[in-house]
Amino acid sequence: MFQTAALNIAKSDYRFATNPVEVTVSPLTQGQEKEVIEFLSERPIHTVTMMSMVIDNGLVSTFNRGTFYGCRDFNGRLEGVALIGHATLLETVSDRALCALAQVARDCSYTHMIMGEQERVADFWEYYIDAGVERRLVCREWLFELRWPMPASEQVAGLRVATEAELEQVMPIQAQLAFEESGVDPMKVDPVGFRQRCLRRISLGRTWVLVENGTLIFKADVISETGDVIYLEGIWVKQDRRHDGTGVRCMTELSQNLLSRVKSICLLVNEQNKQAQAFYRKCGFLFRATYETVFLPRKEGAAS
Repeated sequence: MFQTAALNIAKSDYRFATNPVEVTVSPLTQGQEKEVIEFLSERPIHTVTMMSMVIDNGLVSTFNRGTFYGCRDFNGRLEGVALIGHATLLETVSDRALCALAQVARDCSYTHMIMGEQERVADFWEYYIDAGVERRLVCREWLFELRWPMPASEQVAGLRVATEAELEQVMPIQAQLAFEESGVDPMKVDPVGFRQRCLRRISLGRTWVLVENGTLIFKADVISETGDVIYLEGIWVKQDRRHDGTGVRCMTELSQNLLSRVKSICLLVNEQNKQAQAFYRKCGFLFRATYETVFLPRKEGAAS
């Protein structure tokens, strides 16, 4: 690895001398979406979250909960793209871009987590860390992918997109899943923002549910979607229905539906959750990579 570069800030640009060449990091702006999407599309299952944000919201939007930055070489070619904010995500093709983006990320005061492939996050952390930064929690997760759905044993007729009337059933379950992952309850620390985000997913048709006699049985959220990949989160099955095949039937039905419009579905599973890993393997998902999420200490007044 090269020696950490000195940082000079001129307005919104960060310029790094990485002897013998120089890279520049600047906020990405409206009108650069096509270039960024082309860069991110080289590794679609690893960049689905960032690419979906660009497609859905554009490069500049409060919905992104952060700022997109691009790292360019001397000729102006992109070597890295990062979303720096509540969640810090990155895609780089060089070590110098990783170093430069990590140093820019130090200036963000409200980062909740840093997420990416295990080795890349470890390298990023070495550049990012300083005397005042601590890791509150580190979660190692496995990236699973499904390209061909399993044949359905029986159709789940009631599986459908959620309605806004079901928000009150969906929210506490989503909050519970977030708390189990990060130790932070979004319904307590950011109730208004959390409600808005859950409602927006429902209004976009990205929350799927199975409801029987007014009771929520199954839930899954399409967090990100591009032309090639869908990334799922928030998958939940009612406790007393977890051993009767309901979860597998719902996931199979959902997968068949989603794979009619994209090439693959991916999701993350905690490395220690062997039961969940077995469940997704049973649904046809295959292991692709090891990911790591670093949760930072929560600052007073920061949203979850």
